[in-house]
Amino acid sequence: MEFSSKLLENAVYEMSQLPGIGRRTALRLVLHLLRRPDDQTHRLSDALRSLRDQIRFCANCHNISDTELCEICGNPKRDERLVCVVEDIRDVLAIENTGQFQGHYHVLGGKISPIEGIGPQDLNIESLITKATLGKIKELIFALSSTMEGDTTNFYIFKQLEGMTLITSTIARGIAVGDELEYADEVTLGRSILNRIPYEKSLKTS
Repeated sequence: MEFSSKLLENAVYEMSQLPGIGRRTALRLVLHLLRRPDDQTHRLSDALRSLRDQIRFCANCHNISDTELCEICGNPKRDERLVCVVEDIRDVLAIENTGQFQGHYHVLGGKISPIEGIGPQDLNIESLITKATLGKIKELIFALSSTMEGDTTNFYIFKQLEGMTLITSTIARGIAVGDELEYADEVTLGRSILNRIPYEKSLKTS
């Protein structure tokens, strides 16, 4: 693809680095931005720069936040002893959209995957075990996707919790095996949260 402007070429290249964006789509987006009023493009640029420079991670649950504690952990109406373990921010948003969960979250930042070189030490597991050891958790809900990596991560955490006095449960299998939470519809996901089952039972039936 030949460009008459180096500035245009650079913008298209950077845009095409985003997931799911090819060079033709990137060119279309860049040309669209050029046709928009200056202030709209500047607001987008400022928002992205602020996101990159100022974003933080919640000190309690590792969710994306503007402050030390995210809005969920800072809400006194939420049950801090009910903790839902998820892979990333997209799963938090998916569950929050159901309106069926009023506890806290713990964002792992991924799943154990030996093929990709991701081990337990690369995830936010140690801080979760620490909270459980201190008796801050009454029930831990596993809400990772029903994949081999998700099941491996669930089982690893479950084994770390052996001997501790807390309930471990998992979302009901209204979510198809292999599906990611972010793609589940809100009704199905909400029912899976409400109809969660003891984790030990899921081991016997899987």
